[in-house]
Amino acid sequence: MQEVNWIALSIFALLFGFITWLGFAAARWRRGDLDLLHEWGLGGRRFGTVVTWFLVGGDVYTAYTFIAIPALAFGAGAVAFFAVPYTIIIYPLMFLIFRRLWNVCSKHGYITAGDFVKGRFGNRWLALAVTITGIVATMPYIALQLVGLQVVIGALGISGTGLMADMPLFVAFVILAAFTYSSGLRAPASIAIVKDLLIYITAIAAVIVIPYELGGFGKIFASVPAQKLLLAVPGPNTTGSYSGYATLALGSAFALFLYPHSLTGILSASSGKVIRRNAAMLPGYTFMLGLLALFGFFVIAGGVDKLPEYAAGFKQFGNNFAVPALLLHSFPAWFAGVAFAAIGIGALVPAAIMSIAAANLYTRNIHREFVNKNPTDKQESQVAKLTSLIVKVGALIFILFVPTQYAVQLQLLGGIWIIQTLPPVMLCAYTRWFNPWALLAGWAVGTFAGTWMAIAVKLTNTYPLHIGDHTFPGYSAVYSVILNLLVTVVLTPVFNAMAANKQRVDQTVAADYQA
Repeated sequence: MQEVNWIALSIFALLFGFITWLGFAAARWRRGDLDLLHEWGLGGRRFGTVVTWFLVGGDVYTAYTFIAIPALAFGAGAVAFFAVPYTIIIYPLMFLIFRRLWNVCSKHGYITAGDFVKGRFGNRWLALAVTITGIVATMPYIALQLVGLQVVIGALGISGTGLMADMPLFVAFVILAAFTYSSGLRAPASIAIVKDLLIYITAIAAVIVIPYELGGFGKIFASVPAQKLLLAVPGPNTTGSYSGYATLALGSAFALFLYPHSLTGILSASSGKVIRRNAAMLPGYTFMLGLLALFGFFVIAGGVDKLPEYAAGFKQFGNNFAVPALLLHSFPAWFAGVAFAAIGIGALVPAAIMSIAAANLYTRNIHREFVNKNPTDKQESQVAKLTSLIVKVGALIFILFVPTQYAVQLQLLGGIWIIQTLPPVMLCAYTRWFNPWALLAGWAVGTFAGTWMAIAVKLTNTYPLHIGDHTFPGYSAVYSVILNLLVTVVLTPVFNAMAANKQRVDQTVAADYQA
């Protein structure tokens, strides 16, 4: 690895110190009783349009996004741009569905998807399935934020062996754990504002300066190999990369806001109107994401990966080192420090929200349901705070002892798993027709099938579905959730007939879902 870049490291440390102070100071921002779970875990549901925009944006567009999407464009080419349409698709879903979920959750004091499912159906086992799915799918996602932080730390020239190599991660973990415990969701909400401003500054500066240095976009695209500029044309009897691209975009869109951290960001808003406004405003992040994806082509055009000073970084981190190398090569050290701080802070914000969301799920839908049914408010918030620490320790252990490539592969499984909660969460915001036991059976079949598909293709994200003489490669999440829905639809009338004389439990009424 290259020598320590002291100027970049100093700027990085200065900005990191500032957001550490901000994280602790956030406990006094819009002050509330942090011994109440909804105050600690949802910020008291008091975030307005601007704060929610930064919070949800910081939640969805993570450090790994800023590293991985350009890395995919650099390594695989055009397929990386599936992230742009998928982040466009999610906002109409947010406008139509998650506004309704906010309304009913606010009305009944629901904090998690498990709370909503339990209230909608009165079935603790279906709620438990949704809860466990959320926690398991979130763990490798938190670990991947630390992967992004590792890459940035390596780019700054900090290296070593054994404990010294991992010391920066321990320091970042302690900072994250401390301000999350003390300030709850207010900490990542306040830090997200700083992080997103830095990311926008970096993206806009890079998309102006780097093309100028390389001779313009015409020369950049001319230097990218033809097979990376466009998706491969399908062969006979197969949809090839076209269906893979489309299903990746569609499946990722339907899965994203089902993740506990995404739903936590939405439920922290102060009103349904805030959700609607943000559904219209958040595509601004998609514009930024499109710019960031171009960084992968900038690396190719500039030949940054072939420069000897970055060879060690690419060897250690693979294509994930593409963006840090590009920034180091194209900008003065002080600006690289600003950009690296943006990415590093971009790891802490979503990691904090993810750990809070996982803690909310455990506290409400496992501990309160199966361990202590009548906790005091203080006991409930204390369990959540401790659980958030345990989740972060688990993610840290995961990234220290599990090879990075396996963390990435498990995160791909996370998308397949979390989309299985689509029927009981998203669809049931509109209809009560489904039987809860049918939903549970569909969830089990979809989870098993999706996991089997992923393993069958060695944990890659595209499964070749054979129908007759035709092959339809596609995202396993889409195929498995379709199977989930088919099982649910077929079994619902069967289970309803078997329980014809049983009164169905639903704490909600139609008026609860309206603004």
